[in-house]
Amino acid sequence: MASNSEIRFLTPLSIDTGSKKKYCRFKKSGIKYIDYKDADFLMKFLNEQGKILPRRITGTSLKFQRKVSQAVKRARHIAVLPYVTDLMK
Repeated sequence: MASNSEIRFLTPLSIDTGSKKKYCRFKKSGIKYIDYKDADFLMKFLNEQGKILPRRITGTSLKFQRKVSQAVKRARHIAVLPYVTDLMK
């Protein structure tokens, strides 16, 4: 029979979400225009299924999130990015 020192319980991982502040990479880098023809850059804002990632995950400001979504939609329209996919990355 196991003693108390050998018994281990599963404890939740301590995730400190407040220490790392999210930032808008466009404001930090000084980017004013998002090119809809640059598929590699736009892929950073899409998940594996091709959906646009929300602001709370990417940390993008509202102004640039709108520009990103418009650029992704334009890229999809001219077939630079797919609308839906199984595994994109």
